[in-house]
Amino acid sequence: MTDLSDRDHELCSSAPASYDDLRALYINCSLKPSPGLSHTQVLADRSIAVMEANSVEVDVIRAVDHDIAPGVYPDMTEHGFATDEWPDLFERVMAADILVMLTPIWLGEKSSVASRVIERLYSSSGELNEHGQYAYYGRAAGCLITGNEDGAKHCAMNLLYSMQHLGYVIPPQADAGWLGEAGPGPSYADEGSGGPENDFTNRNTTFMTWNLLHTARWLKDAGGFPVHGTQRSQWDAGCRFDAPNPEHR
Repeated sequence: MTDLSDRDHELCSSAPASYDDLRALYINCSLKPSPGLSHTQVLADRSIAVMEANSVEVDVIRAVDHDIAPGVYPDMTEHGFATDEWPDLFERVMAADILVMLTPIWLGEKSSVASRVIERLYSSSGELNEHGQYAYYGRAAGCLITGNEDGAKHCAMNLLYSMQHLGYVIPPQADAGWLGEAGPGPSYADEGSGGPENDFTNRNTTFMTWNLLHTARWLKDAGGFPVHGTQRSQWDAGCRFDAPNPEHR
């Protein structure tokens, strides 16, 4: 459990709203299976601590621990794969008001595991919610990045674009990251890395977390994202919003 700073405790105690009805899901796309140390998870634990201090229910998935088949269909056992745990994981995705993607950097890119998770999120994005909108509408998303090479902003751009394209609402400054020295060297949680003490990373992680909390609060209080002009069900029925719908004359 990450110890919060006095500043974090003060922010939590003076929060402008209650967040105890929110749920957050952190998907860790480390290449290391459990129980191996994930430096990206250690950074995420700082964000999780803020969430939990505000009574948010937090769920964490280490994706590499699960048999997630590649593909862009909701259940890949229907398309040639013997097993696929994504349908069960998708239920945890849909139970969350907030999604935070976590990834290390390899060759300047997000991990291969992160790419697979994004593809599987995409596979279910065409489903509709109770308002006839795409499935992820009304939810907030952000990301956390760690690595020993450049590319944090590039990875964040890719992840945040992907999630907003699927329907998530991306708040201001919805990413944070830590980079060690270029080349071999200590990773985030290694002794002497300076990672856990880095004020820039801690500030951005705190800002990302609160921006996600505020956005999820607004969306939940509003009953989701506004439906006017955003309903696939009406579009398929012939509505074009800029002309009368012949079916409804």
